[in-house]
Amino acid sequence: MTGRLPAVLFGLTLSAACASTQAVPRPFPVPGGHPPAPEAPVPPVTPAPKAPTAPPPSRSARNAVVSTALALRGTPYKNGGADPGGFDCSGFVDYVFGRHAILLPRTVAELAHEGRKVPLRDVMPGDLVFFSTVAPGPSHVGIAISRDRFVHAPSSRGEVRVERLDARYWASRLVAVRRVLR
Repeated sequence: MTGRLPAVLFGLTLSAACASTQAVPRPFPVPGGHPPAPEAPVPPVTPAPKAPTAPPPSRSARNAVVSTALALRGTPYKNGGADPGGFDCSGFVDYVFGRHAILLPRTVAELAHEGRKVPLRDVMPGDLVFFSTVAPGPSHVGIAISRDRFVHAPSSRGEVRVERLDARYWASRLVAVRRVLR
């Protein structure tokens, strides 16, 4: 009985090795018989397809958001406003993106965590641009309309307008660019 135990363990070890490596074992020769017929070739294992990555934001989605934002130029500033009767900065962003069924948080602090951070050199139309205007950290938000301009609802002149990102005031206060369009 002790002679069979090592043989059984050896056979289990071989079968476990084949199963773990997914190797296809060759048939054993039959004593006194003919050599076994060749096996059909085993097709190579094709790797599983890679998980899809998020597609780049579509130009049409970006253009639609920018067009909506630009159409609102001249709308008066209103603290807490979130409609064409008057906007504050985050209400403006909420309204513009909401017109395209893109739901975003309402406050600058919450918006500053949406999407993914991108370097200023990679800013695209539709990206959110954040500024530190009243305290450290993001306190104002606008929507990029090109690599060097953005549209926003500032309180200083009281209406939605376009500004340059490289203007001294805004360039010195820019703290983040975030991409929310997929």
